[in-house]
Amino acid sequence: MATVIVLGGCGAVGSVAVKTLAAQEIFDHVVIGDMNMDRAEKLISEIGGEKVSALRFDAMDPQSIKQAIRGCDLVLNCVGPFYKSVKIILKAVIESGIHYVDVCDDVDVTLEILAMDADARKAGISALIGMGSSPGATNILARFAAESLLDETDSIDIFHAHGGEPFEGEGVIGHRFHCMSIDIPMFLDGKLKYVKYFEEDGMAMRQTFDFPVLGKNIPLYPYPHPEQVTIPQYIKVKQVTNKGTVIPDAYYELTRELCRLGLASRESVMVKGRPVVPAEFATAYIIRERERILKETGFGSQRGCCSVVVKGKKDGRYQEYRFHMASGSQALGEGTGIPAAIGVMLMQQGRITQKGIFPPEGGVNPADFIDLISKVMKLGEKKNEDGSFSGVIVESVDAAGKVSIVDIA
Repeated sequence: MATVIVLGGCGAVGSVAVKTLAAQEIFDHVVIGDMNMDRAEKLISEIGGEKVSALRFDAMDPQSIKQAIRGCDLVLNCVGPFYKSVKIILKAVIESGIHYVDVCDDVDVTLEILAMDADARKAGISALIGMGSSPGATNILARFAAESLLDETDSIDIFHAHGGEPFEGEGVIGHRFHCMSIDIPMFLDGKLKYVKYFEEDGMAMRQTFDFPVLGKNIPLYPYPHPEQVTIPQYIKVKQVTNKGTVIPDAYYELTRELCRLGLASRESVMVKGRPVVPAEFATAYIIRERERILKETGFGSQRGCCSVVVKGKKDGRYQEYRFHMASGSQALGEGTGIPAAIGVMLMQQGRITQKGIFPPEGGVNPADFIDLISKVMKLGEKKNEDGSFSGVIVESVDAAGKVSIVDIA
């Protein structure tokens, strides 16, 4: 009897992972670990059957975490923001001796949890971190291109955009403020450098990109994800960058401007004799305005795309590959939750055996990932019920600029 617990299992990402894992035969029991039991019970009723259960836990309390994961074979951590909770959770998991997967996308804390590698090795556990969309599938596809499609790899550029999710809470807004406020790593000219979102070096890295499903000339901005730090440790490459956005741009612009003006600050100011935390006001204002912006722009249903562009040489000639993971019906939850579930399934199947703490490109065989996600997502079925596209598009671009579609499944 194999049991997996999904911490944060009621969230946008965690709920998709729960549904994905419950639909497979690899696990006999899937546990939802969350604070919100009403939402957990609703999710259980949506899934049906007796395979899924729920329990309440506190992600900031080590004893509560240990009690929740006791008796489980695997832990999938989807509790964000990770810069606040992941070290507490991972330490509790290591001390409990249980294998672990997470979707941590905060680069600053990634460096700190990689430093816990010796403890994980001593405990004899496998801890796969950043196993979502970006990071996650992006790392694996980059490794696949470098190892199987190219002789030399010059650059790996990651682009992502999503929007229109049914709900965005305080944690999501807080994470965006965090990403705009910290130094952003970029691997340029063979060296790790840092840029600042609102300063000249960060501004110079802004660009547009053409996404399937989303449209052409989507504005993108520097993003502090872990790929720029971890990929160069496993792939010989001159450049690794990461740029992203939230659509529609009018909504992301509101977040950018409030952050630029200093309203992401947690230091309170006195307003008519009462202390007001700027970040709390800004977050509430953004959440309120989001619905108005989505309606005024006629945005429609949620959608998203994450693309990996790998450039290099094959047989001495220029060659480029573009991997587009697109969905015209879902966005953040599907794009991150399904790869996370795939990582858990591969670990349970014994196809991830490395001990310690490692990123996707350091412990996941690309062929295993592509094979399993193709089956789970049924990538041959490109159209959703509403006629929109969901799946993976792989393009090959030669030295003459000729674009061809490639089948890697």
